[in-house]
Amino acid sequence: MRVVDAEGVEPTLAYSANGRRVWVMDSIAFASAAQCGDVIVTGSHGGTSAGEYAVEFGVRVVVCNDAGIGKNRAGIAGLAAVDAQGIAGIAVGHNSSRIGDGNDVWENGIVTYVNPTAAHAGIRLGGRLSNEILALVERGVG
Repeated sequence: MRVVDAEGVEPTLAYSANGRRVWVMDSIAFASAAQCGDVIVTGSHGGTSAGEYAVEFGVRVVVCNDAGIGKNRAGIAGLAAVDAQGIAGIAVGHNSSRIGDGNDVWENGIVTYVNPTAAHAGIRLGGRLSNEILALVERGVG
């Protein structure tokens, strides 16, 4: 079930340049086809369901919280899986931003995981997420 009735859940356009847009939202469940080809920064964990949403909506880059990585890397499993679809998957540390708070991920997140597509695009581990994404968009990649 996709919950989108709650007040204040609309994705927020955080940045736009070079024909690329960066959206921030508390949950990946608030994404839609309107973000096709864009960067989405979410407060969601990066598990399997997050990857399924990213593929369904055709985003170019998806950012989630690593949720502590977890058993069998469950907190980033979806981000690893989207690599096969050419989607850059990025996670920020659960200790750098709150899970479920997209703005905190955008403002304070530190990159702890990148899939091969994201690494190839130049996203660096340990970098501040907003700086990494802005540089990506400025390069016309994201």
